[in-house]
Amino acid sequence: MTAPGEQHGVVDPLGEALAAAVRRAGARGGGVYLVDPDESTVRLIALCGIPVEAFAPWWRAPFAAHGPSQDAIRDERLIWVSSLEELARRYPRVAASIPDQIAFAIVPLSELRHCRGALLLIWAPGRSPLLSRREREGLDFGARGVAHALDAGGAPPVIPDRPRYVHPDRADPMPQSGLAASDMVERLPLGTVALDLAGRITFVNQAAAGLLGRPAQQLLGTQPWQSLPWLDTVTYMDAYRTALTSREPLGLTVLRPPDRWLDLRLHTDDSGTSVLITPGDSSRTAAAQPAAGATPPESRIHLLMTLAAALTETIGVQDVVDLVADQILPVFGAHGMIMSTADAGRLRIIGSRGYAPSVIEQVDGLTPDADLTPAGRALATGTALFFADRAELTRRYPKAPQLSDKEAWAFLPLLTSGRPIGGLLLAYNHPHPFTAADRSILTPLAGLIAQALDRARLYDAKHNLAHALQQTLLPHALPTVTGLDVAARYLPASHGMDIGGDFYDLIRLTDTTAAAVIGDVQGHDMTAAALMGQVRMAVHSHATAGATPDQVLIRTDRDLADLGASRFVSCLYAHLDLARHEVVLASAGHPPPLVRHPDNHAHAVDIRPGPPLGLGTGQPSYPLTSLPLAPQTLLALYTDGLVEVPGNDVTRTIADLAHLLGKSSDLPLHQLADVLVHHTRRTDHHTDDIALLLLQPDGRTEP
Repeated sequence: MTAPGEQHGVVDPLGEALAAAVRRAGARGGGVYLVDPDESTVRLIALCGIPVEAFAPWWRAPFAAHGPSQDAIRDERLIWVSSLEELARRYPRVAASIPDQIAFAIVPLSELRHCRGALLLIWAPGRSPLLSRREREGLDFGARGVAHALDAGGAPPVIPDRPRYVHPDRADPMPQSGLAASDMVERLPLGTVALDLAGRITFVNQAAAGLLGRPAQQLLGTQPWQSLPWLDTVTYMDAYRTALTSREPLGLTVLRPPDRWLDLRLHTDDSGTSVLITPGDSSRTAAAQPAAGATPPESRIHLLMTLAAALTETIGVQDVVDLVADQILPVFGAHGMIMSTADAGRLRIIGSRGYAPSVIEQVDGLTPDADLTPAGRALATGTALFFADRAELTRRYPKAPQLSDKEAWAFLPLLTSGRPIGGLLLAYNHPHPFTAADRSILTPLAGLIAQALDRARLYDAKHNLAHALQQTLLPHALPTVTGLDVAARYLPASHGMDIGGDFYDLIRLTDTTAAAVIGDVQGHDMTAAALMGQVRMAVHSHATAGATPDQVLIRTDRDLADLGASRFVSCLYAHLDLARHEVVLASAGHPPPLVRHPDNHAHAVDIRPGPPLGLGTGQPSYPLTSLPLAPQTLLALYTDGLVEVPGNDVTRTIADLAHLLGKSSDLPLHQLADVLVHHTRRTDHHTDDIALLLLQPDGRTEP
């Protein structure tokens, strides 16, 4: 017998810590997710209390996607989901792949030193929808234990391709234990099989061995889908997952080749699963069973729902390509894919997997000849074409060029509103018969992909136009002001149009004075970008006309009223006098600037803001705030995207940013700008754009 933290006598700190966290929380099972080194994928590395194969759909996920494990790791916060209904509201794509009611928590491994990760804990349905304070503290304690176990090696943990199983109990169960119980079960006329929490067969009576067609010795210690290949099907795995999560009896009928029907009844509790086996209806024919490897109707519907939910979350064309490559290819066992769009009578490749770049270069831009190539025929007729082997392809298209060593293909036209927008090729390294079930799911799936691709192309076109507009309106380069070092950064939001209304500018007024402005127009669309340009030009005009900081804001507010703008704008204006070593500030509802003194003490400026621009409040007032600006003093202007983090108090975030500013005095200004921008936005998953403007007199200008 081995403890959960031991494998063949070797102490396993991670296994012990994970098993302890599961037991302490009273959970049914748990797992550990880690983000891979390039932060492209979050992967399950260990699973406790749930068979690894039964959890296969959730072994890995794109880290940039919207999901509970990704959000927990990115935002470093506990994600608690108490029911399937709550999961559907918050994460509809994930909910589409969950077969039954479930409650789970994902706790970030905040103390992990060498990488990023999270602890997953799963409970049976019916537990309290609320987590008590004591339970939350227990979850944090378990996460700390797992983090310390992962750090025990002193180096980043290795992320395996397949997660390993950890038993939740302190000792593995004894296979075939209990002689009296064994004798009793052997006397029963029905087959009985026992599975442990890892899905391994720990008991099988002679009746079951006879019905399954294998000696008991060849079944013990194996998982059914390993020792009985005809159970390695979507139908059986879906039923097994449902039994694991629901804890309710579940029945299904399977065909043991060539013609023996068996009725299975699964009963699951916290110790494992019992399977009762009886002979099925002998009058059924083998033809009634889907062909080997085929997806049954109920599973096809579930699969289409899952993939459709995933496609609804794609945004750009590259998102669609990545989803097809990462999720759809593995589902159908394909080894390669090429996705193309129809552009001016030619096929333009927008993504591929499993093909050499030289092959893609040869086919990119080809004319889709319906008589010469199956891709052209599928696009011209709108009908999918399937070829189980090369001989079948050659018979129908003898002039089609042989560009790769692939042996089977599915050519799927991508149609929206009856018009072709492109094509999808799925390819296999070996001959692959396409069953009627395969065709019945690939055809509607191609329609879903086409709709997602059409939306993505429209999004990319709008995004490119809006991005070009925004880049035109933002300053290409800031002017050089003698005696002033400057660094600026702009980071667009990662959702929506990927543009916004944040802006900054530096305006040279005289040889010793300059104006700095930063602002944020409400919204993240082309309207916001266009209004941003108008505000920037208005501020520039009033500043160069000699207006004081408060008058610049008052006049710009009047300009917005004359324009009939329907958006409000926050704005901070700073007049810098480098000869007198002074800065005068005026704020229109904008976050306070930060100042770092020459002694490296940094803090937020105590400034009294007026109302945002564009509110139409009549005669707004913008109080002035004056500060000394000695050489080497640093002034940081920023927009709210840098400090507003969901779940965090903005005052605390501003204080943390000031602390970072104070302890980073040794960094060059441009490097400091990068550090500040990425301090609160450590991933690409942020919801607001960010503008930052750093200003530091160097003492070269004297009165």
